[in-house]
Amino acid sequence: MEGERGFTHSFPTIPLPGLVVFPHVITPLLIGRQRSLKALEEALSSDQLVFLVTQRNPLTPEPGEGDVFKVGVLAEVMRPTRMPDGNVQVLVEARLRARLIRFVREEPFILAQVELLREPKDEVDPSDLETQARMRTARQQFEKLVQQSRTIPPEVLLTVANISSPGRLADTIASYLEIKFEEKQRLLEIIDHKERLEMVTKILAQELQIIEIEREIENRVREGVGESQKEFILRERLKAIQEELGERDAFAAEIDELRKRIERAKMPKEAHQVALKEVERLAKMSPLTPEATVIRTYLDWLLSLPWNKCTQDNIDIERARQILDEDHYGLKDVKERVLEFLAVRKLSRETKGPILCFIGPPGVGKTSVGQSIARAMRRKFIRISLGGVRDEAEIRGHRRTYVGALPGRIIQAMRTVGVKNPVFMLDEIDKLGVDFRGDPAAALLEALDPEQNHAFSDHYIEVPFDLSKVMFILTGNVTHTIPPALLDRLEIIHFPGYTEYEKLMIARHFLIPKGLKSHGLKPSHVSFTNEAIKTIIRNYTQEAGVRNLERMLASIFRKVAVKVAKGITKPIRVTTKRVEGFLGPRRYLFGRAEEEDEIATATALAWTEAGGDVLFVEVLLNEGNGQVLLTGQLGDVMQESAYIAVSYARSIARRLGIDARFFEKTDIHIHVPAGAIQKDGPSAGIAMLIALTSALTGIPVRRDVGMTGEITLRGKLLPVGGIREKTLAAHRAGLKEVILPKENEKDVRDLPKEVMQGLTFHYCRAVEEVLKIALSRPLPQEALQRPSIIVREQIQRMAEGVA
Repeated sequence: MEGERGFTHSFPTIPLPGLVVFPHVITPLLIGRQRSLKALEEALSSDQLVFLVTQRNPLTPEPGEGDVFKVGVLAEVMRPTRMPDGNVQVLVEARLRARLIRFVREEPFILAQVELLREPKDEVDPSDLETQARMRTARQQFEKLVQQSRTIPPEVLLTVANISSPGRLADTIASYLEIKFEEKQRLLEIIDHKERLEMVTKILAQELQIIEIEREIENRVREGVGESQKEFILRERLKAIQEELGERDAFAAEIDELRKRIERAKMPKEAHQVALKEVERLAKMSPLTPEATVIRTYLDWLLSLPWNKCTQDNIDIERARQILDEDHYGLKDVKERVLEFLAVRKLSRETKGPILCFIGPPGVGKTSVGQSIARAMRRKFIRISLGGVRDEAEIRGHRRTYVGALPGRIIQAMRTVGVKNPVFMLDEIDKLGVDFRGDPAAALLEALDPEQNHAFSDHYIEVPFDLSKVMFILTGNVTHTIPPALLDRLEIIHFPGYTEYEKLMIARHFLIPKGLKSHGLKPSHVSFTNEAIKTIIRNYTQEAGVRNLERMLASIFRKVAVKVAKGITKPIRVTTKRVEGFLGPRRYLFGRAEEEDEIATATALAWTEAGGDVLFVEVLLNEGNGQVLLTGQLGDVMQESAYIAVSYARSIARRLGIDARFFEKTDIHIHVPAGAIQKDGPSAGIAMLIALTSALTGIPVRRDVGMTGEITLRGKLLPVGGIREKTLAAHRAGLKEVILPKENEKDVRDLPKEVMQGLTFHYCRAVEEVLKIALSRPLPQEALQRPSIIVREQIQRMAEGVA
């Protein structure tokens, strides 16, 4: 409700965090902010009132005009006292309400222009019985509140009893109410004293009701505690009577059973002692208490762990080789390394061998190789996925003090598998996260270190558990996201991507028989030609593994199953022509190489987490002022490669017949398509230089040539990684020739024969060698000189220009 408007004036202003001051009430304040101290000094020195207004957010350190409410009070400052810490304690007595118009200034203190709010006449008409009744009700309610409150001094009742005006009574009571400051601010903003008194009466009634409910809750709790004590005494008496009669209750029988289980568990000495101690604690308390439930759960976990249960190893190398060949096609190097590992375990069983870590693209058989190792060793297999785990407690467990605490995933898995020497696979190790709850990778160090894991400590179990007989195998897609301390404990085995021929054999010997069985079909229902499988591989999948290939075959099996379910028993033969009818339009174009030689476009070979891929580097020259534009979500390293390519191209520009001032008037735009995918790394540097040289000379780049390699400012070609994946990508894309750095020649020796036969490799040491191969026409001979010669000539020209 609006009050009668008064005159406006400017006053020093002090914002109050979380405090509302009411008129006619003396309130103590502790002032510590510099602007507020200066406003206080100004008010005292000029003998004027100060404007007190409440902040909307008490945590705002230096509030502005928008951070305070519009209605406050004008108050007189009394008895300022400076404290030892520099703050000032004062008493203020608010005189009247005022409305904030604006902040005139905010430094060195806040000076605010305010409008005085004239309130209605605050007197009680003798004929106004309703107001008199409200005042009496408010006094009675406040008296009850003071009697039941521990914070409101009883002396206040005398002050309230002597107040005869309704507005002042409402303000005085409101100042003592323990309610939120927002509610007090709403009371302050009500100008009409009858309305304000009515709202105070309602708040008093609510506060009294809350106090009554609190008292009821306290009484119920006190009665509950009394009942628990009474029950405990009765149970103790009952136990004594049963012992006299030779009878035992169910709880005592449970305690005896727990003691027997502890003896049968044959736990280590430390765990045995802890278990007995917990049983004795349980026996001395009521079985219905929450603590008894916690102890029962803990003992159940402790007794269900495989402290001394093992399976007998039976390592037969030939049988292991047979199992690996049955379960996986190809992976020759991986199988040999696994067999070497098993042979060492057979000959030296006590040797603390390395922790194997399988790294490779998705779908190449990392998890299934782990299962095959377990079969070969006749051990049980257990797997947990660590992808997205960010909490250390997921590995080590929560302490028992927390409600709902459980052991970590390692102890949970050991309980599930039931033996202490399983093959334990930790999947997706490269996708562990880190946040404020700890580092799960650091918690894994103890479990994986052969020198420490004989006494692995879980926060919930709180006794050492022996993990030394567990054979841990880790899997991941990349190694650069694995913490160095953890990576140092691992022996990395790289899983390469499959070639087209390997995928064909996997589909023929593994995926199709598996799919027929899972879909309830027989070989007589559907068959595939080799060309049809190749079509699916080439035009419906684009991956290093075989997961999407398995999905495409499953899609065909489902359509065949529908026909068989309808009673159509005619055998279906899937040929190349019928593939599109089953799977729809082709999703990928096999042989993604360009259809013809193009100017300013080069084919780069890239490595990704899913295997290898082919990228096209495009260059466009526009009139401008010499800027270099890079697009396609290129990372920092890839951008640096682009700048090196531009610098080298400028160094040979004169020999290409290009005026040096050409670059000052031309913008160079380098783009790598698939802009939604982030790209990085130095291996596209040579492709950028070839595309740029082609754009400058107008000579097309050969469409059937792919290339990879890092370039330097001196024109040297440096080695890069991921050669196997990149050459497989070139083979899939239908390229005929591949340009590699000379030092990567050793990485090509282990490539499959079908890939070696389908590609011609060029091993180059310098950029000029690549230019001779990649461009469809030769450059001028002087442009192909050694970089050192070009640099010397540039220095000579610069010296001549200075002279």
